[in-house]
Amino acid sequence: MKRLNLGILIVLVMGMSSCVSMPEEQHTSYETCTLSRQTVTVPMTWSSTVKGTGDVSIVARRTETLMAKKVTDGQHVKAGDVLFLLDTHKAQNVLEHARADLLSAIADRDNAKLEAESNKELAEKGIIGEYMLRVSENALQAAEARVSQAQAAVRDAELDLSYCTITSPVDGLVGDIFPHVGDVIAEGTVLTHVAGVSQMRASFSLTESQVHALTQEIGSMEQIIKIAPPMTFRFKDGSEYSHKGQITSVSGMVDRKTGSVTCYVTFPNPDGELFSGMQGTLVMPLEWQDVMLIPLSAVVRIQNKSLVYKVGKDSLATGVIVEIEELGDGKNAVIMSGAEVGETIVAKGVANVHEKDRVIY
Repeated sequence: MKRLNLGILIVLVMGMSSCVSMPEEQHTSYETCTLSRQTVTVPMTWSSTVKGTGDVSIVARRTETLMAKKVTDGQHVKAGDVLFLLDTHKAQNVLEHARADLLSAIADRDNAKLEAESNKELAEKGIIGEYMLRVSENALQAAEARVSQAQAAVRDAELDLSYCTITSPVDGLVGDIFPHVGDVIAEGTVLTHVAGVSQMRASFSLTESQVHALTQEIGSMEQIIKIAPPMTFRFKDGSEYSHKGQITSVSGMVDRKTGSVTCYVTFPNPDGELFSGMQGTLVMPLEWQDVMLIPLSAVVRIQNKSLVYKVGKDSLATGVIVEIEELGDGKNAVIMSGAEVGETIVAKGVANVHEKDRVIY
């Protein structure tokens, strides 16, 4: 994988304080390291919650009495399985009226067609005038329109009747069932939820600077998704889910509150081992090539900046601001700017280092 070229160069011009008298020179022994470029593979981690890709709310589409519940809490269902039955009497009556209206409209249209055809023959023979012919043709068009309206009314009534049989749109697990048989269910009432579990999705966030660096280095987000390494889901007990996940999509906008972009990872769930709402850790093994690795023990935090102490040829310690990217292991970071290969920095004990201390190593 290409190296993540993150961050921009931060330059700090550090002024030296003038003193009336020179302090006694300090000679302190510290552990140091010399910066070099190397390739490292580190686990990037993010806390995440798993959700079913097909999680849906089951909502009543009609105001009717609940007649039957065909499932129980936690039951596994397939797409199309019946979940609830509502009272059908009203919807069935409306459908029967609509069908009767359709039959009447068809009969009127057929009569109008016969009259229009008869008047056409009479007009050709000169028995009736053009006016009577046009009237009969217009009557036929109106009758045909009424048939179309009646057909639409039948389709609407059939659709309303179908709402009395509530089915699952996805494979999944039924959540808590809220109403009871005999309750009058208002249109729009949530009856339960079905968690689609054939595939599960987790998410993590990237900062704006990370996204910008990735797109500058690799290209579009589509290209980044294609070359992204498989990810692992780690349960709270530390064990790992047996199937790998893959980044499948990235949100198209930056969250104004967090300044980050959300990435979505999809995991197959053939054995139903993952449940919607399950919490854990996403792990991505990320290879960084040609980077300068330093221990976090070498970093001093100054507000939102990071400082390391370089040791010059004269063995004097000089604090410099660097830009780093932590690796997520709690131990190491990569210097993105502010230092060069071959330079020596204090690796441990930086909290005790002062500017211009003479470092023995």
